[in-house]
Amino acid sequence: MDGFAVLADDTRRRILDLLRQAPRDVGEIVRALGLSQPNVSKHLRVLREAGLVEAGVEGRRRVYRLTDMPLRDVEEWLRPYRERWVLHFDALEEHLDRRRAHRETATETETETETETDAGGAEADR
Repeated sequence: MDGFAVLADDTRRRILDLLRQAPRDVGEIVRALGLSQPNVSKHLRVLREAGLVEAGVEGRRRVYRLTDMPLRDVEEWLRPYRERWVLHFDALEEHLDRRRAHRETATETETETETETDAGGAEADR
């Protein structure tokens, strides 16, 4: 099953979200999602076969956790979009840096003007 088909199912995405937070056994996933145990097990099998989750035995429990295996077909498809987003985020960062620098310069100029005005007013009072 390709990565898009794996992610197309809302239940599998919800399971991945839960496992992203922490490893969990089937019972915890069942309770968190409010689904039947056979239904959750079916989705976990699909995720395991896709290489997204792995199961380990801890005592009498079978605990599922995320693997570090990416969905290569999804990654490949997203790459040009991610590159585009990065360019836009870089441009936004540069714009915000310029605004921040302009604001700091304006604040420094105001402070200098106020200081000069206060000093001039103090001399006039003498």
